[in-house]
Amino acid sequence: MQIRKMPMPPYDAILNAFTTLLVTVDPPGLAPLFLALTAGMNRQERHQVAIRACLISLGVLVLFALAGSSILSVLGITIPAFRVAGGMLLFVIAFEMIFERRQQRHKRSAERAITRDMIHNIAAFPLAIPLTAGPGAISATLLLSGTASAPGARLVMVAILLVVILITYLVFVLAERIDRFLGETGRSILTRLLGLLLSALAVQFVADGARELIQNG
Repeated sequence: MQIRKMPMPPYDAILNAFTTLLVTVDPPGLAPLFLALTAGMNRQERHQVAIRACLISLGVLVLFALAGSSILSVLGITIPAFRVAGGMLLFVIAFEMIFERRQQRHKRSAERAITRDMIHNIAAFPLAIPLTAGPGAISATLLLSGTASAPGARLVMVAILLVVILITYLVFVLAERIDRFLGETGRSILTRLLGLLLSALAVQFVADGARELIQNG
């Protein structure tokens, strides 16, 4: 019996998906927020918060990766249209990263959680949602999963999400060292570079979506 191989996405598509998701999740930018949210906790408690937050984030993103097309279909939204809208949203996020507005917005989310006495649930809110699996990461996941219709491509997409969340978990665990190593200047430079990269990817999403909309009439 001959075994048929599942079609796999090309390496450049895999690299593009990985880069887009890694930049939108932005693990280095989450490190100081993780430290602020878990202030006063010991290492074991921080480890538990990191695990729970990453599992919740992974579950949310995998859900949209596997069922994203179905969700859009139910709402009557085409993939090209969502690609244009999602690309615009990613560009806004890139703009905030370049001009350091995203970090300020995330800090406000963290402060609201603390003032509402939700310390025991910070793994779910705001650490998992909306800081890790936020609108940008969900939009990027939907955009990328829309082009991955084959089963093999969907599996690759899930694997990429797993790697990105694993990197995020490692950043949480090593948050103190990373924050101390980068410093304020290092974080600022890294955030701006990632924002510039994300803006280029966002423009590409909009261009591809607009071209498909024009071709489909």
